[in-house]
Amino acid sequence: MITLRLVLIAVSAVVALTAWPACRQTQPVPSAVAQAASMAPPPAGAVGGGAIPHGDHNPHHGGVVMMKGDDLHYEVVLDRTGRAYHVYFTDAVREDLPASIASDGALIVHRPGATEERIALQIDDEGESWVGSGRPVEAPEATTVRLSFAIRHEPYWIDLPFMTGQR
Repeated sequence: MITLRLVLIAVSAVVALTAWPACRQTQPVPSAVAQAASMAPPPAGAVGGGAIPHGDHNPHHGGVVMMKGDDLHYEVVLDRTGRAYHVYFTDAVREDLPASIASDGALIVHRPGATEERIALQIDDEGESWVGSGRPVEAPEATTVRLSFAIRHEPYWIDLPFMTGQR
């Protein structure tokens, strides 16, 4: 009985310690040395001006930034009017990637009490994003969106609440 309790306590501790770094929402306060180093110019040849992978999750297009795996960010820009939905792709340091990095882009809008609306996305004329249009969203707080696309022939989808970001 005591051995079982000790095993359960040990397993719980390992799980907690393993999950803790991934769940932290706050960043540690940098030391004075780290702060001074961050003010120094980046070394010659630094990628992205010294950008840190996953250091920037701010929306660049007024949408909501999400991640797939460790090397891909995508920003979903939803529009209550339905005129222009966009999906932009960036790498781990948030450098723009061409829309052609993905294929089979689509949105499915789930409105309360209505038939779902499937929106096929197309690469825009500049090759920067996937874009599509649909019907207006009257109740965004009760609406969800399923975004789907494929990366390297691997299908991916995610359900999101209808968030309009900063646009």
